[in-house]
Amino acid sequence: MIKTNAMRILDKNNVKYKTYSYDSSKAISGIEVAQTLNQNPEYVFKTLVTVAKSKNHYVFLVPVAEELDLKKAASAVGEKSVEMLKQKDLFNLTGYVHGGCSPLGMKKFFTTVIDISAQNHPIIIFSAGKIGYQIETTLADLSKAITYTLAPLTL
Repeated sequence: MIKTNAMRILDKNNVKYKTYSYDSSKAISGIEVAQTLNQNPEYVFKTLVTVAKSKNHYVFLVPVAEELDLKKAASAVGEKSVEMLKQKDLFNLTGYVHGGCSPLGMKKFFTTVIDISAQNHPIIIFSAGKIGYQIETTLADLSKAITYTLAPLTL
């Protein structure tokens, strides 16, 4: 198993976590990733990066089977509106590629909001920062590595 920057950050902060790897040529969507890992899709979160009219960037984690509600997302961060970051801008901003974006280890830390549904689950699973790798941890343990808030974010 390779070590990603996200895993190194968790190690540095003494966060307990489990890793998964999968054949990324078979799993395209987040739901397919959850199925490939034999995990409940409600526990598997996708990392979405947005940009606001203010030019500030924000990171949102939502369950893979759900869609980010841009109005709720903007409200959660005190902005009038946010829109999805263009895929071509993702790597330069975060250091991650589409499909391998983790809330941990971006080039710069951005305000991060996790969908409130995560508090109802014993674990959350999200990208380890490389396509084909996922991290499982608890919200409480994740808070040792990054600062985040919880808010309703889905349609």
